[in-house]
Amino acid sequence: MFNQAPKGTRDILPSEVYKWQYLESIFSTLCAKFGYKEIRIPVFEHTELFQRGVGDSTDIVQKEMYTFNDKAGRSITLRPEGTAGVVRSYIENGMASMAQPIKLYYNISAYRYENVQKGRYREFHQFGVEAFGSAGPEIDVEIISLLSMFFERLGLANTGLNINSIGCPRCRDAYHEKLKVFLRPHLDELCENCQNRFERNPLRILDCKEESCQKIVAGAPLLPENLCGECGAHLEGVMSGLDNLGIVYRVDPQIVRGLDYYTKTVFEFVSENPGSQGTICGGGRYDGLVEVCGGAPTPGIGFALGVERLLMELDSQGILIEEPPVMDIYIATLGHKASDFAQRLVYELRKCNVGAETDLLDRSLKAQMKYADKKGFLYTIVLGDDEIESGKGVLRDMRSGEKKDVSLDSIIDRLKKSLLVAPEPCRTCPSDPTQQK
Repeated sequence: MFNQAPKGTRDILPSEVYKWQYLESIFSTLCAKFGYKEIRIPVFEHTELFQRGVGDSTDIVQKEMYTFNDKAGRSITLRPEGTAGVVRSYIENGMASMAQPIKLYYNISAYRYENVQKGRYREFHQFGVEAFGSAGPEIDVEIISLLSMFFERLGLANTGLNINSIGCPRCRDAYHEKLKVFLRPHLDELCENCQNRFERNPLRILDCKEESCQKIVAGAPLLPENLCGECGAHLEGVMSGLDNLGIVYRVDPQIVRGLDYYTKTVFEFVSENPGSQGTICGGGRYDGLVEVCGGAPTPGIGFALGVERLLMELDSQGILIEEPPVMDIYIATLGHKASDFAQRLVYELRKCNVGAETDLLDRSLKAQMKYADKKGFLYTIVLGDDEIESGKGVLRDMRSGEKKDVSLDSIIDRLKKSLLVAPEPCRTCPSDPTQQK
């Protein structure tokens, strides 16, 4: 149906978009305090970027990407995640020559063709952070602490931090062989996906959600016990840094993450709220990704946070996001002369940062007042020919019902005082420090 949103997409209406704006404001403000700057990347990239960056063996590349040929026959893919595009931008724009580390954040929509269910859409939204150039555990701790502080500012409780290390290619290859030796006698018992993963990426079998596979891997050798000296020391550094900041965590050997590019540190924040358990966000280090995508070897780390999932978690925990203040004043009118005057007055009020509206549908006075009441305006004033000639009107406080005679020439000053408005600089309404909040 052309007049319905495609399956897996949805409209974010004014009745809820304020919640998104609130989260975006808190996140961007906090990122700035940590020294992260916003980056905006294209919605689509060359398909090969995701094949290289995300990994050919992942479900995303094999099953979920929206890929098409453009009019020149080039294979293009809607971004299924943000990291690969940020890495491409890092390389293309020569960020390696800039002051290190490079610290970036983004707020994007992403696209995956997957089963639609509550909180899971084919067009979804992510907050993300990526940092390049720092190889030590300190940047890992900083990024985890940013997330921890973000959840704290939102009032989220019952969230647990789980961390792990999946090592570097050297120690992970050795672990793969140990894992395959353990899994080979059970190969026929694994689900079809895990049987396919056995040769390509056996580590991802640990992340399978099928109950039969989970039972099999329960006795598998643990990766943290098979790390090389460098990776083991890095994990110890992350734990020491989190301890230093007082951030509680648990080492979970089963965390491997679903994308091929991760190395060393991986982490998840998980809901421990009854009835809504699940991963809220996840991330980790990807020291080889820049090189895989054509750049010089560069350490990197980041995370992605699903906004839909976060909103569900806030709702589940009973955390309410208040709607922004309602509009300030509605000017009802009787007659063309009053309407013309009201249009000019509304324009001046808006220039002075006062939210104002007047009738645009040629409605009766009764219908206008009904509209003002329904929309929740703080004040109303009715203007007719008599008010225009006398230069006076009655300002009504819609909350208390109190009425005051006001001069139309001074109504802007009256409203600024009543609303404690800090006016934006403009020629017609200069900033007055005595009237600012």
